[in-house]
Amino acid sequence: MCSRGAAAARAIATLTCLLLTAGACAVPEGSGNATGDEGLVLAEAYEDESLHPLLGHGQEGASKIFDGLYDYGADRRPHPALASAPARESADGRSWTVPLRRGVVFHDGSPFSADDVVATYRALADPRYASTVSSKYEMVESVRALDDHTVRFDLAYRYTPFPHKLTLGIVPAETLAEPEPLENSPLGSHPIGTGPYELTEWRKGDRMVLTANDRYWGGAPKVRTITAVFAGDDNTRAQRLRAGEFDGASLPPALADTMRDLAGYRVVHHRTADYRTITMPSDNPVTGDHAVRTALNHAVDRRGMIEAILAGHGVPADTPIPPALEELHEPRATFAFDRVKARRILDDAGWRVGDDGVRTRGGTRAAFTLMYPADDSVRKLFAQAFASDAKAVGIDVTLEGLGWEAIDPRMDRDAVVLGGGNPFEPDLVAYPLLHSSYGGDGYNNPGYYANSDVDAALEESRRADTDADRAAAFRRMQRAFHGDPGFVFLAFLDHSYVLREGWKGYRPVVEPHTHGLTWGPWWNVRTWERQR
Repeated sequence: MCSRGAAAARAIATLTCLLLTAGACAVPEGSGNATGDEGLVLAEAYEDESLHPLLGHGQEGASKIFDGLYDYGADRRPHPALASAPARESADGRSWTVPLRRGVVFHDGSPFSADDVVATYRALADPRYASTVSSKYEMVESVRALDDHTVRFDLAYRYTPFPHKLTLGIVPAETLAEPEPLENSPLGSHPIGTGPYELTEWRKGDRMVLTANDRYWGGAPKVRTITAVFAGDDNTRAQRLRAGEFDGASLPPALADTMRDLAGYRVVHHRTADYRTITMPSDNPVTGDHAVRTALNHAVDRRGMIEAILAGHGVPADTPIPPALEELHEPRATFAFDRVKARRILDDAGWRVGDDGVRTRGGTRAAFTLMYPADDSVRKLFAQAFASDAKAVGIDVTLEGLGWEAIDPRMDRDAVVLGGGNPFEPDLVAYPLLHSSYGGDGYNNPGYYANSDVDAALEESRRADTDADRAAAFRRMQRAFHGDPGFVFLAFLDHSYVLREGWKGYRPVVEPHTHGLTWGPWWNVRTWERQR
């Protein structure tokens, strides 16, 4: 699923330097190229609309500005951050108690306490705050402070992976004193967290500057500043990187590989759980048809797409559970690339090929619209490849490149190239994407997919007593989806980066979908040091 923070972050920077004169552009202040040990200048393709955690910023940990109770390590498991130890589960699994770290202060110097945790999580459940991530915490019945350094979460039902819900950034209680929509909160543009960096400048559409928090509970970062320069165009980022303006940038995989000759830099590719999928809206007479959905899953050449679009940097996707989650991934729930089979499925369902090569049934033409974000070059290529593969079996797909504000209201009836996924806990992705109760909840199940066997398996996975039982439930869910696909999953993309040499501390990780400064090579930048 594509989070609202990520989906809304599409503002393209106004660039004052043309590609042909990129070498003449001034190196941004704070660059490792200009100030040695002081900081990093990173080119970012996406710009957040808001930095408020309750509006989607840093949901999956690794925020530079906010800490959650827990965050993720390279092992993809939750580790204590503002918590001082692992959460303790009650015997019935209906409550979790979290001890809190002492001596932590927010960026404004105010002390962190249990009241801040309680206020943050209570605001999720209060519709007056209009949090965009509230639906993901529907299992939380109440939260209360047992003392200044202990909180207890009581759940509406047993939810085994609950610690994975505790990476949400904690905000000062006083910023939530007035129950009003968070889009009006100054915290969105002037954040106050406990994280390793503070926001010191944000010129929207241009750049954001973060400065090291010397009072950080984990120790003052050696990387003193991080400057994120917003440059939405892929080729622009590549050209300015070649000119030495940036210490790092994300690039599409094929473009990143062209930078291997750049002296003083290295190219890295990270495995991810970041899928690209085509939604199949249930209310559309074509995409809602079981035969069409199944045939399209066999018609698409996933490996061909990965080679052509990603230069081989990715793996095929058939369900939202990535191969990186080995024990939970069901290898039998795959769709062989077989256009003969796809055509036979359509023939058997009564979809007949017309004179123009497009199928019809009962007066309905096998045609639908596929939307993609116009500023995303990779999704555009996936959309074009999908349309070509669909045409080969007699289905006509019309492409529309749009802004998210135009895409959002049409997702219940028109298909869209959707992205999402994380490698930490499959419930965080699979449940809201596939469970019928989330139908039409923004980017959660936008096409109203519903299958009772999928629902039952997802619900069982949440309440399973053992890891083995959970794994069995997830594999059963994938098999049920395979028999009744509501999406056409295409690939899990590698994320590709170009980094300036000279720092130690870089550690590759399996990444989530999340864009921006949270993950990427700099997920653990607070621990980096200059190489001597």
